[in-house]
Amino acid sequence: MQRFLFFVDSTSVWVGKIFGWSILALTLAISYDVFMRYVFRSPTDWGYDVSYMLYGALFMMAGAYALSRNGHVRGDVLYRLMPIRWQAGVDLTLYFLFFFPAVLALMYSGFEYAKMAWVIKEHSALSPDGPPLYHFKSLIPIAGFFLFLQGIAEVVRCIQGIKTGEWPQRLSDVEELEKQIMKDAKDGKSGDEILAAVGSGMHKEDKK
Repeated sequence: MQRFLFFVDSTSVWVGKIFGWSILALTLAISYDVFMRYVFRSPTDWGYDVSYMLYGALFMMAGAYALSRNGHVRGDVLYRLMPIRWQAGVDLTLYFLFFFPAVLALMYSGFEYAKMAWVIKEHSALSPDGPPLYHFKSLIPIAGFFLFLQGIAEVVRCIQGIKTGEWPQRLSDVEELEKQIMKDAKDGKSGDEILAAVGSGMHKEDKK
Protein backbone atom coordinates (compact mmCIF):
# COMPACT_ATOMS: atom_id res chain seq x y z
CA MET A 1 0.00 0.00 0.00
CA GLN A 2 2.89 2.34 0.75
CA ARG A 3 4.21 1.78 -2.77
CA PHE A 4 0.83 2.85 -4.17
CA LEU A 5 0.87 6.01 -2.04
CA PHE A 6 4.40 6.88 -3.15
CA PHE A 7 3.46 6.19 -6.79
CA VAL A 8 0.53 8.62 -6.62
CA ASP A 9 2.64 11.19 -4.77
CA SER A 10 5.43 10.93 -7.34
CA THR A 11 2.92 11.30 -10.20
CA SER A 12 1.51 14.47 -8.65
CA VAL A 13 5.02 15.81 -8.05
CA TRP A 14 6.04 15.01 -11.63
CA VAL A 15 3.02 16.85 -13.06
CA GLY A 16 3.48 19.77 -10.68
CA LYS A 17 7.15 20.19 -11.54
CA ILE A 18 6.48 20.07 -15.28
CA PHE A 19 3.89 22.83 -15.04
CA GLY A 20 6.11 24.69 -12.59
CA TRP A 21 8.06 25.80 -15.67
CA SER A 22 5.01 27.91 -16.48
CA ILE A 23 6.37 30.42 -13.94
CA LEU A 24 9.48 30.95 -16.06
CA ALA A 25 7.46 31.22 -19.27
CA LEU A 26 5.01 33.59 -17.56
CA THR A 27 7.85 35.79 -16.27
CA LEU A 28 9.46 35.99 -19.70
CA ALA A 29 6.17 36.74 -21.46
CA ILE A 30 5.20 39.53 -19.06
CA SER A 31 8.71 41.00 -19.07
CA TYR A 32 8.74 41.04 -22.87
CA ASP A 33 5.30 42.63 -23.03
CA VAL A 34 6.24 45.33 -20.50
CA PHE A 35 9.49 46.01 -22.36
CA MET A 36 7.69 46.37 -25.69
CA ARG A 37 4.97 48.51 -24.14
CA TYR A 38 7.11 51.06 -22.33
CA VAL A 39 10.29 51.10 -24.41
CA PHE A 40 8.98 50.79 -27.98
CA ARG A 41 5.39 51.88 -27.32
CA SER A 42 4.27 48.73 -29.12
CA PRO A 43 2.52 46.32 -26.71
CA THR A 44 2.01 42.77 -27.84
CA ASP A 45 -1.36 41.49 -29.02
CA TRP A 46 -0.94 38.21 -27.19
CA GLY A 47 0.57 39.19 -23.82
CA TYR A 48 -2.64 39.26 -21.79
CA ASP A 49 -4.02 35.97 -23.13
CA VAL A 50 -0.72 34.13 -22.73
CA SER A 51 -0.27 35.40 -19.16
CA TYR A 52 -3.66 34.28 -17.87
CA MET A 53 -3.45 30.93 -19.67
CA LEU A 54 -0.01 30.19 -18.22
CA TYR A 55 -1.08 31.25 -14.74
CA GLY A 56 -4.31 29.27 -15.02
CA ALA A 57 -2.43 26.17 -16.17
CA LEU A 58 -0.01 26.46 -13.25
CA PHE A 59 -2.81 27.03 -10.73
CA MET A 60 -4.86 24.07 -11.92
CA MET A 61 -2.13 21.53 -12.53
CA ALA A 62 -0.28 22.26 -9.28
CA GLY A 63 -3.34 21.39 -7.18
CA ALA A 64 -2.55 17.67 -6.88
CA TYR A 65 1.10 18.48 -6.15
CA ALA A 66 0.11 20.77 -3.27
CA LEU A 67 -2.25 18.10 -1.92
CA SER A 68 0.49 15.46 -2.06
CA ARG A 69 2.72 17.76 0.02
CA ASN A 70 -0.11 18.54 2.44
CA GLY A 71 0.38 22.15 1.40
CA HIS A 72 -3.16 23.46 1.02
CA VAL A 73 -4.39 26.06 3.49
CA ARG A 74 -5.91 24.39 6.53
CA GLY A 75 -7.86 25.92 9.41
CA ASP A 76 -6.13 23.83 12.05
CA VAL A 77 -6.70 25.81 15.26
CA LEU A 78 -8.53 22.86 16.82
CA TYR A 79 -7.52 20.18 14.32
CA ARG A 80 -3.84 20.14 15.32
CA LEU A 81 -4.79 19.49 18.93
CA MET A 82 -6.72 16.32 18.07
CA PRO A 83 -5.27 12.79 18.24
CA ILE A 84 -4.21 11.44 14.84
CA ARG A 85 -7.19 9.06 14.68
CA TRP A 86 -9.56 12.01 15.09
CA GLN A 87 -7.67 14.04 12.51
CA ALA A 88 -7.89 11.15 10.05
CA GLY A 89 -11.61 10.74 10.75
CA VAL A 90 -12.29 14.44 10.17
CA ASP A 91 -10.24 14.40 6.95
CA LEU A 92 -11.97 11.27 5.69
CA THR A 93 -15.41 12.75 6.31
CA LEU A 94 -14.56 16.03 4.62
CA TYR A 95 -13.04 14.29 1.60
CA PHE A 96 -16.32 12.49 0.90
CA LEU A 97 -18.58 15.43 1.80
CA PHE A 98 -16.76 18.18 -0.10
CA PHE A 99 -13.60 17.15 -1.92
CA PHE A 100 -14.80 14.32 -4.15
CA PRO A 101 -18.14 15.93 -5.10
CA ALA A 102 -16.31 19.12 -6.07
CA VAL A 103 -13.61 17.30 -8.02
CA LEU A 104 -16.12 15.11 -9.86
CA ALA A 105 -18.13 18.22 -10.76
CA LEU A 106 -14.91 19.84 -11.99
CA MET A 107 -14.11 16.83 -14.17
CA TYR A 108 -17.62 16.59 -15.60
CA SER A 109 -18.12 20.31 -16.26
CA GLY A 110 -14.54 20.72 -17.43
CA PHE A 111 -14.96 17.92 -19.95
CA GLU A 112 -18.07 19.59 -21.35
CA TYR A 113 -16.30 22.98 -21.57
CA ALA A 114 -13.30 21.42 -23.28
CA LYS A 115 -15.45 19.38 -25.66
CA MET A 116 -17.41 22.43 -26.77
CA ALA A 117 -14.23 24.49 -27.12
CA TRP A 118 -12.77 21.87 -29.48
CA VAL A 119 -16.00 21.57 -31.46
CA ILE A 120 -16.21 25.32 -32.18
CA LYS A 121 -12.42 25.82 -32.23
CA GLU A 122 -12.83 28.50 -29.58
CA HIS A 123 -10.48 31.48 -29.66
CA SER A 124 -10.06 34.29 -27.16
CA ALA A 125 -12.12 37.41 -27.76
CA LEU A 126 -10.01 39.50 -25.38
CA SER A 127 -7.24 40.42 -27.79
CA PRO A 128 -6.86 41.11 -31.53
CA ASP A 129 -4.88 37.96 -32.21
CA GLY A 130 -7.43 35.76 -30.43
CA PRO A 131 -5.23 32.75 -29.54
CA PRO A 132 -6.96 29.36 -29.32
CA LEU A 133 -8.50 28.37 -25.98
CA TYR A 134 -9.45 24.73 -26.55
CA HIS A 135 -6.04 23.38 -25.52
CA PHE A 136 -6.16 25.49 -22.35
CA LYS A 137 -9.68 24.39 -21.43
CA SER A 138 -8.64 20.76 -21.89
CA LEU A 139 -6.53 21.15 -18.77
CA ILE A 140 -9.64 21.53 -16.59
CA PRO A 141 -10.76 17.86 -16.62
CA ILE A 142 -7.12 16.71 -16.63
CA ALA A 143 -6.43 18.71 -13.46
CA GLY A 144 -9.57 17.20 -11.95
CA PHE A 145 -8.33 13.70 -12.74
CA PHE A 146 -4.99 14.21 -10.98
CA LEU A 147 -6.76 15.76 -7.99
CA PHE A 148 -9.09 12.75 -7.88
CA LEU A 149 -6.15 10.35 -8.02
CA GLN A 150 -4.33 12.15 -5.23
CA GLY A 151 -7.58 12.26 -3.26
CA ILE A 152 -7.75 8.45 -3.36
CA ALA A 153 -4.25 8.32 -1.89
CA GLU A 154 -5.27 10.75 0.85
CA VAL A 155 -8.31 8.60 1.71
CA VAL A 156 -6.02 5.57 2.04
CA ARG A 157 -3.82 7.61 4.37
CA CYS A 158 -6.85 8.55 6.45
CA ILE A 159 -7.95 4.91 6.75
CA GLN A 160 -4.46 3.87 7.81
CA GLY A 161 -4.33 6.76 10.26
CA ILE A 162 -7.60 5.62 11.85
CA LYS A 163 -6.37 2.01 12.07
CA THR A 164 -2.86 2.62 13.40
CA GLY A 165 -3.02 6.03 15.06
CA GLU A 166 -0.08 7.18 12.92
CA TRP A 167 0.08 9.01 9.61
CA PRO A 168 1.70 7.03 6.78
CA GLN A 169 4.84 8.55 5.34
CA ARG A 170 4.60 10.94 2.42
CA LEU A 171 7.07 11.03 -0.43
CA SER A 172 8.19 14.45 0.82
CA ASP A 173 9.07 12.92 4.22
CA VAL A 174 11.28 10.34 2.51
CA GLU A 175 12.97 13.00 0.35
CA GLU A 176 13.70 15.19 3.37
CA LEU A 177 15.12 12.19 5.24
CA GLU A 178 17.39 11.31 2.31
CA LYS A 179 18.67 14.90 2.17
CA GLN A 180 19.40 14.86 5.89
CA ILE A 181 21.28 11.54 5.63
CA MET A 182 23.38 12.88 2.75
CA LYS A 183 24.14 16.06 4.70
CA ASP A 184 25.15 14.09 7.79
CA ALA A 185 27.39 11.84 5.68
CA LYS A 186 29.11 14.86 4.13
CA ASP A 187 29.62 16.32 7.61
CA GLY A 188 31.57 13.19 8.52
CA LYS A 189 29.13 11.71 11.02
CA SER A 190 29.44 8.02 11.77
CA GLY A 191 26.84 5.45 10.75
CA ASP A 192 25.63 5.09 14.34
CA GLU A 193 25.17 8.85 14.69
CA ILE A 194 23.22 9.03 11.43
CA LEU A 195 20.95 6.15 12.46
CA ALA A 196 20.35 7.78 15.83
CA ALA A 197 19.44 11.06 14.13
CA VAL A 198 17.12 9.28 11.70
CA GLY A 199 15.36 7.48 14.56
CA SER A 200 14.96 10.75 16.45
CA GLY A 201 13.55 12.47 13.37
CA MET A 202 11.03 9.69 12.71
CA HIS A 203 9.94 9.80 16.36
CA LYS A 204 9.31 13.53 16.11
CA GLU A 205 7.36 13.05 12.89
CA ASP A 206 5.15 10.41 14.49
CA LYS A 207 4.32 12.81 17.31
CA LYS A 208 3.16 15.39 14.79
